[in-house]
Amino acid sequence: MKIKEGFILRQICGEYVVVGEGLAQVNFNKMLSLNESAAYLWKAVQGKEFTAEDLVKLLLDQYEVSEEVAARDVEKLLAIWVEQGVAE
Repeated sequence: MKIKEGFILRQICGEYVVVGEGLAQVNFNKMLSLNESAAYLWKAVQGKEFTAEDLVKLLLDQYEVSEEVAARDVEKLLAIWVEQGVAE
């Protein structure tokens, strides 16, 4: 999996949002809001190939959370990213 080119994580008024930049993202006319842990994962994998297992490991390394909770959260997050068209 990979975050698509042209999507940028920005911090606006204390909130993390993903916005599309450039002509390739002309049809992306919204902002995707991320919480702190989702923004951490985005920053860690932007520009790289990654798997759900990679994201789970990142969460386990950064936060005090069980592997089951991390895996469930990653599954939900990746579904949103794919649905919104920012990852493939």
